[in-house]
Amino acid sequence: MLIADAKTLERLEFDKIIERLARHAYSPLGREAALALAPTSDLPSIVRMLAETGEAVLLLRLDPTAELGGWYDVRESLARAERGAVLEGEALSRIGMTLGAVQRIKKFFKERSESYPILSRAASSLVSFPEIEQQLRKAVLPGGEVADEATPRLADLRRRIQQMRFQVKEYLEKTIRSASYQKFLQEPIVTIREGRYVLPVKQGYRSQVPGLVHDQSASGATLFIEPMAVVEKNNEIRRLEAAEKQEVFKILSDLTAKVGEVVNDICLDMEILGFIDLAMAKGRLAGELQAVSPEVGEGAFLSFRSARHPLIKGRAVPISCSIGVDYDTLVLTGPNTGGKTVALKTVGLMALMAQAGLFVPAEECRLGVFTRVFADIGDEQSIENELSTFSSHMRNVVEILSEADAGSLVLIDELGTGTDPAEGAALAQAVLAELHARRSKTVATSHFGELKHFAATRPRMENASVEFDFETLEPTYRLIVGRPGRSNAFEIARRLGLPDRLVEAARSYLADEQLRAEELLGQLERMQREADIARKQAVQLREQARKAAEKHESELANLLAKKKAYLEKAAEDAQWALRSLRLESEAIIRELREKLRSDSERDRQLAAQEARRRIEGLNEMVPQVEYVLPAEAPRSVSVGDTVHLPRFGQFGQVVAAGKDGEAQVQVGAVKLSVPLNEIRLAKGQPRPRQEKQRDVALEKARDFRAELDLRGHRVDEALLEVEKYLDDAVLAGASRVYLIHGKGTGALRSAVQQLLKENRHVKSYRLGDQGEGGSGVTVVDIKGA
Repeated sequence: MLIADAKTLERLEFDKIIERLARHAYSPLGREAALALAPTSDLPSIVRMLAETGEAVLLLRLDPTAELGGWYDVRESLARAERGAVLEGEALSRIGMTLGAVQRIKKFFKERSESYPILSRAASSLVSFPEIEQQLRKAVLPGGEVADEATPRLADLRRRIQQMRFQVKEYLEKTIRSASYQKFLQEPIVTIREGRYVLPVKQGYRSQVPGLVHDQSASGATLFIEPMAVVEKNNEIRRLEAAEKQEVFKILSDLTAKVGEVVNDICLDMEILGFIDLAMAKGRLAGELQAVSPEVGEGAFLSFRSARHPLIKGRAVPISCSIGVDYDTLVLTGPNTGGKTVALKTVGLMALMAQAGLFVPAEECRLGVFTRVFADIGDEQSIENELSTFSSHMRNVVEILSEADAGSLVLIDELGTGTDPAEGAALAQAVLAELHARRSKTVATSHFGELKHFAATRPRMENASVEFDFETLEPTYRLIVGRPGRSNAFEIARRLGLPDRLVEAARSYLADEQLRAEELLGQLERMQREADIARKQAVQLREQARKAAEKHESELANLLAKKKAYLEKAAEDAQWALRSLRLESEAIIRELREKLRSDSERDRQLAAQEARRRIEGLNEMVPQVEYVLPAEAPRSVSVGDTVHLPRFGQFGQVVAAGKDGEAQVQVGAVKLSVPLNEIRLAKGQPRPRQEKQRDVALEKARDFRAELDLRGHRVDEALLEVEKYLDDAVLAGASRVYLIHGKGTGALRSAVQQLLKENRHVKSYRLGDQGEGGSGVTVVDIKGA
């Protein structure tokens, strides 16, 4: 059901929205559907249309390169084919491309039916004709020319025509190159007249060139003669061309007949393609307006936040409104050029666009379904019909009152103007009271002070105003619900230069009640501005507090992460030291065993002494920290002091003695300002270990060889050697090593590979290639290299 007449849609500029929508359609069918789009009061239809728009918006975001075009509006050609007319090649070519697009679009939505269920359901009804599409594409080229391959006969005819033309041109070109003929010719060229090849012969040499005259120049000095030698060949060309034309007509007739058999199905395809094009146009418009999907429910109401008039160029000032939620009647007052009419149209457009299935330019929008939308906006004075502005507005109001009910949205601009102010205000109050009694959802703009009091004293009525900046004498266009507006005529007149005495004289003509009301409104505006400023400051302070809390949490998380990293590093260093100790101790034991095999008692004693010395030296590689931590915080610290931070479980060094009971402490790469009461002095220093570990690693890297020969070893001895060798490889930073175990029975190889499978240093292993020793060598890749 149509909820607004054409005049109302024009007053609210809905027709301009529709024209803008139509420009986003890619096809005439889509544009026609867009221009025919109208708001409805059927809730299921509104929900469905909004869902269509939503799917289009999603498709444009997820599949922006989707090929949904490439088809044409072929309805006229289909109608001609249905009437029995033979279609031209270009029309058939467009039908073929359209059938190809049908197949492509149907396949696209079939593969994405879960993402776009509504559009996919529509696309599933598309009827494709791949055989006809292939025949059309094969027979007719994109420009409309019938292809040589359309039929074997056509290909043969065109081949013979080309041969005959070549023979004729070859003969004539040979003739014009002949020295005996050159003096007869006006120009040494071959041209065409009446579809036949001719030569331009000078008038005086007509008798020297026997043949048929087909034309002459404007001056008569040149005759275009077809030499008798090529007359028969030209005749043959004309016969072949006629046969070619007949064959082309036959091909086009056959193809047209095939299309005619499926005209109804293709017409249905056109409707579906037009529907998809309209949906995509709605999606593109939503993207252009940065619009959102309105939430639609039962009842008659409209609530939106930060809505923008979609036709205002540049950055429109957003407004918010809740008609039918917190109030049923809204009286909008304020100075001229303050944006009241724009606000009124924005309210109307939000309802009309939503109920037409379009997304709305707002941050948030909820609405019920209005059964009718009425609007009386603008000056419709008519000299022809002898109607004044007041009469014209009253006629519109009378029409509105004859139909408005609880499901109606009524928008009236400058209610009661154009007549005596007292009578106009009285009429305006009566009209608003009647609409309010019917529970119509009404927004009315006015200058009458009586309406402000009228709205303030009745339930579910509300005042609103459009803010005005008295410093710049310009409207801010911000809608403020809950505060009546002032005309501000005196202030504006004063700032525009009217003498103060005249302004005061004018003010004296106002009644005391009017003066008090104006003063109260002025005080209310000042209080409102102060409250707005305080609210903004509170919002800013809250935002600053939030950012400070986030920063603190981020810094705390960063410190905890660094603490974790330091602990992990300490554990890694400890593992490194333990590994180095184990490797060195194993080396000492192995060397000691070898020395003990010596027959010399002196050699055995020297070996024992050397082993004890080296074992004592291992203590220097063990990290030892002896800190004494007092229970109480120090009163002061000095630069260079080693301190403990119990809160973070970290040690650090004082880099600056701060003020106000704080100190700056360097913890790793981080500098912290820490209160003294959170610091404990640490006495003692950690013994160095990094240099020892580095020396061990360097020594291992220098002496390390990338191959270990295990041949001749027993299995248990070989496994011990392999395990130590892998540790040495890690210390030396080797990335790949070669274990030489020989081929033999394979027992040693199996045992070694079983150990490699369980060793944590081994990334992978394999038997050697042909140039690496084959199955007698196992190649091992080391982790971390």
